[in-house]
Amino acid sequence: MELFPENSQSQLFFEDMARRRGYRAVAGIDEAGRGPLAGPVVAAAVILPEDFDLPGLNDSKLISERKRNQLFPMIYEQALAIGIGVSRADEIDRINILQATLRGMSRAVMRLPVAADFLLVDGITPVPLGIEQKTLKKGDSRSLSIAAASVIAKVVRDRIMLAYDRLFPEYGFSGHKGYGSVKHRNAVALHGPCVCHRRSFAGVKEHCEAHD
Repeated sequence: MELFPENSQSQLFFEDMARRRGYRAVAGIDEAGRGPLAGPVVAAAVILPEDFDLPGLNDSKLISERKRNQLFPMIYEQALAIGIGVSRADEIDRINILQATLRGMSRAVMRLPVAADFLLVDGITPVPLGIEQKTLKKGDSRSLSIAAASVIAKVVRDRIMLAYDRLFPEYGFSGHKGYGSVKHRNAVALHGPCVCHRRSFAGVKEHCEAHD
């Protein structure tokens, strides 16, 4: 029998099912920044209380930057525990984006101030930890814990990219957050990559030798 039958519209369905199975600290896991040409991939793990209620919370990609910034402190106020894990550009280049993402997720879980005993993971790849877990395709729109993690990860990553923008204003990180916009690609071609660029990614790697 399927441990968690996927036949409910409730966004706390998977959390409730885990608790009914005896788990007490159910953490939603998500990441931000797998696709950009620059910056880290940031993962978040969030454990929510059973009575959690935050209208407007959804997949971070479906809500505005302004709304994410409004939700961010509200999630911190209501969550039982939040952990953040970061994998920098040089680590992404060394071990590839999937493995760096999984490391970031593992770090986020291990940095939870409350130990998680069950994980709800956005996507199809389990986190390499000895903790019971379930992967969920499009989990950020199906689980409030994952949705909360998606908002935390996205806001933290955006703030990192704003800091990079102050250090390297020629790339325009404040506008595109490291994603491969035309403006960003043109800046890399003109100036070459900086320390936060992913040198293994197309759009960056072809400009490395000319500027090194």
